Amino acid sequence: MKVVVGLGNPGLKYHKTRHNVGFDVVDELARRYQVSLNKHQWQAVSGEIRVGQEKVLLVKPQTFMNNSGLAVQEVFQFFRESNPETDLIVIYDDMDFPVGEFRLRERGSAGGHNGMKSIIGALGTSEFSRVRIGIGRPAPEWTVIDHVLGSFSRADRKLIDQVIDISANAVVFALENSFSLAMNRFNGAANGSPEKDENQNL
Repeated sequence: MKVVVGLGNPGLKYHKTRHNVGFDVVDELARRYQVSLNKHQWQAVSGEIRVGQEKVLLVKPQTFMNNSGLAVQEVFQFFRESNPETDLIVIYDDMDFPVGEFRLRERGSAGGHNGMKSIIGALGTSEFSRVRIGIGRPAPEWTVIDHVLGSFSRADRKLIDQVIDISANAVVFALENSFSLAMNRFNGAANGSPEKDENQNL
């Protein structure tokens, strides 16, 4: 069982905010495969799809961002035959990339992202695949919290919708082929971006 986790916060209050782009990609995958994310288990909502020969669980943790690891840990405790280091893809927002850019990576630190910190802590490893979607930096008068919990501008919404679509393509390609091949194919489309700023705090 492959597991694709989109990070975000549950509830209408956070719908379509910058912090919820991970949710948005999982929703797009569910839409494409005509699956409802209506299974309530593991402190998450989920649905199962099949991509090629792979069974794939789409997961949206309902623990709020900072405790995302609780849900992810429960999923892998249930599916003991699955290994996070080979079977997990996490999709989340990244302030170090501008809106319109994304990056696939096979491993790495949390980079200050609290959802990723929670997952790494719960699983005891950072050796899992991830898709990082750019949401840009906050305006000078904004706090980080204001920024990540705020909505995209109309222009940025158009860009992020394109990135969500391409990110979903990348995840499908990775599941059908391999994550390393997906990196080679899609990171060029994401435009070159600097490595992670370890001082980011989300």
